[in-house]
Amino acid sequence: MQMGFKRAPIALHKRKQSFTLLSNHISTNILVDNNSVNEIPQTQVSESWTTLILALSQGGSSTELVLYKATQMLNFGTKPNGFALTHLVRASTDMGLYSYGQQLQSYILRSGFASDEYVSSALVRSYRRFGSLEDAHKLFVEIPQPSVVCWNCLISGYVRIGQFSKALLLFLQLDESDICADAYAFTAALAACGKLSLLQLGESIHSKIIRYGLQDGLVVGNCLIDMYGKCGCVEEAIGVFDSLIEKDIISWNSVIAATARNGELELAFSFLHQTPTPDTITYNELINGVSQFGNINDAVHILYNMANPNSSSWNSIVTGYINRDRSREALEFFMLMHLNDIEMDVYTFSVILSGIASLAALTWGTLIHCCTMKCGLDSSLVVGSALIDMYAKCGQLKNAETIFQSLPEKNLISWNAMISGYAQNGNSVEVIELFEKLKMVKDLKPDWVTFLNVIAACSNSDVPLSKTIQYFESMIKEYGIEPTVEHCCSMIRLMGQRGEAWRGLKMIYDLSFGSYGEVWKALLGACGTCRDMNVAKIAAAKVIELVGDSDHVYVMISNIFAYYGKWGDVNRIRNLMRVRGVRKEVGCSWIEVESAASQPSLSR
Repeated sequence: MQMGFKRAPIALHKRKQSFTLLSNHISTNILVDNNSVNEIPQTQVSESWTTLILALSQGGSSTELVLYKATQMLNFGTKPNGFALTHLVRASTDMGLYSYGQQLQSYILRSGFASDEYVSSALVRSYRRFGSLEDAHKLFVEIPQPSVVCWNCLISGYVRIGQFSKALLLFLQLDESDICADAYAFTAALAACGKLSLLQLGESIHSKIIRYGLQDGLVVGNCLIDMYGKCGCVEEAIGVFDSLIEKDIISWNSVIAATARNGELELAFSFLHQTPTPDTITYNELINGVSQFGNINDAVHILYNMANPNSSSWNSIVTGYINRDRSREALEFFMLMHLNDIEMDVYTFSVILSGIASLAALTWGTLIHCCTMKCGLDSSLVVGSALIDMYAKCGQLKNAETIFQSLPEKNLISWNAMISGYAQNGNSVEVIELFEKLKMVKDLKPDWVTFLNVIAACSNSDVPLSKTIQYFESMIKEYGIEPTVEHCCSMIRLMGQRGEAWRGLKMIYDLSFGSYGEVWKALLGACGTCRDMNVAKIAAAKVIELVGDSDHVYVMISNIFAYYGKWGDVNRIRNLMRVRGVRKEVGCSWIEVESAASQPSLSR
């Protein structure tokens, strides 16, 4: 077997031949025994490895040749020490030689070096670098006494790929071990707390930081400001900022973000005016806050007057328009980006596509799909998922399916986008089929959004109620997902369709949703569907208690009385409406016709 480099080989005659795989002397057990070859003096072996490691530390183009020589030495039975193996693993990792690293791991495990904390830490780092965190975790579990570096490598790896809960679980295990967490571990844990808005845990970590005497560290301080800001605690964020002995631009940007993202715009502007050397990120944080909480025209003004706006600056404005349901203005601003040659990234396209989806503007969606293809971003997960959602909401399921199937890799968002698309278009059979396929995908699990769409699909099909209840119970028991009000309402509507509104009443109490007006409104609607007068009276009373008088309540009850021919009760309800001043709103419908003048164009 032979192993080639991912990089072009260096211009040496010996390197015209590929590396000999380490498996030649590991997996096939043909490692030459020291007794069967000419004995190499131990001092010479030691000097040889020392020379090679020195060469590796210098880096550069000679690294490949050094690894080649190391392989030859291993083939001749010259055994490295832990220090040498650590450097070999690091070098192969930095060069992107995944297969070579795997062979090294095999050798390390066979030769008993897995217990060496430096060697094992290098291996965990290697797997993390190559995106194999699952393998890194398996290796980590086998290490007798992992160092804090090893812990940090895995914790930060989970933070980097967005698995914040796993990162925090590891951090808590580190905290309970005999190893003392360092500043790096604390910063990774704080980042995860911020992403998940876990204020109580973040405060607990802050206490430990003070106990360990690390609170004056600049990086730790900046992470604390960021964590408190993301948890909505502006005062605490400012308190940490004020306590910092030194402050860098990250400190200033963090406190501006903490204030701006929580709607404290005056404070954000105040910090901006105090910032010694504001940069693009400083202004972007302010634009983001103003776009969300202030006058969006002020955000546009900041953008036009800042020195070096980038795509994030423009994206914040587009996002602000979309979040305010002003999608047409977002499209106009998107066109302005195009005319000014502003670089568009995956976030730009995903946001604008969400706005187009809300308008069901297929022509615009198709045009922007072409833009994503031109930029080479149509196959990215973020853009691909947004395209699936857009086409599905425009009723173009075939296009959505084509994009879904063509994605090189799929995450839960892309699966949910396709499942949701089928559900929204009434393709209930396809929803169930795709859901069953999702359950078979390794490392992916349905979430609350998935189940919400599955329940909705059952409502629009002849799936038995018992089967839907199985899905619902599976969500809770098998996947550990807490049901939301939306799940409850969807189940209640389904029970009403099946003529069993009483089940909905029981579910409300079983799930402790009795204080939510939405579930009682859903139950009242379910009673209207199956004409259950007894349950309807209970639901109507609860709606009036929790939500207030509403024409919907009285009309629904009146219709149920009319269905059973109780005209006296119908008149009593109508008189009660007059006395309480409740009027039935006039129904209306609307349709938007797109004129030729408003047809989109991105031509220049």
